[in-house]
Amino acid sequence: MELLYELLEYNKKFVETKEYENYIVEKSPKKKMVLVSCMDTRLTEMSFKSLGLKSGDIKHIQNAGAVISHPYGSTIRSILVAVYMLGVDEVVIMGHHDCGFGALQPEPMLEEMKSRGIKDETLNTLRHAGIDIDNWLKGFNSVEESVTEGVNTVKTHPLLTKDVPVHGLVINPDNGKVDLIVDGYKN
Repeated sequence: MELLYELLEYNKKFVETKEYENYIVEKSPKKKMVLVSCMDTRLTEMSFKSLGLKSGDIKHIQNAGAVISHPYGSTIRSILVAVYMLGVDEVVIMGHHDCGFGALQPEPMLEEMKSRGIKDETLNTLRHAGIDIDNWLKGFNSVEESVTEGVNTVKTHPLLTKDVPVHGLVINPDNGKVDLIVDGYKN
């Protein structure tokens, strides 16, 4: 069975047996925090468990590297929605050690895109339109620097009020140890 159909078959039983009742939570987070973390599968549960969180406690945004790549991109928009519409009072940017995005170089990814049918003409058109694909697909050298940069991008955003603390953390995906990089209460 193909993966999508396998998931939908499971969902049918999930609904029929009312298993969903175990996961019903409020729309607004109990702890009034939004966490931006990496989409690394090792962090799906580890980031919550290592901080003593459970479903419904926070809003959680995941993307490649927990990177805030654009001040008017979807991650910032989601943070602003969480703050202004969902009762969030604090923001946490949490990167992690051994992040695959950190080591990402644009050349191998562009080559993989081409091998799967993306044409050079498409890439050249985007570049001609002013999109720096090579920089956009480049990772970072230091997770701590990346987290600090993300915190600064959020903290200095013109649409975020100054009373919202923005913190920076780095987690070890092997053991869940979390290090404080930026204390938003002090900065």
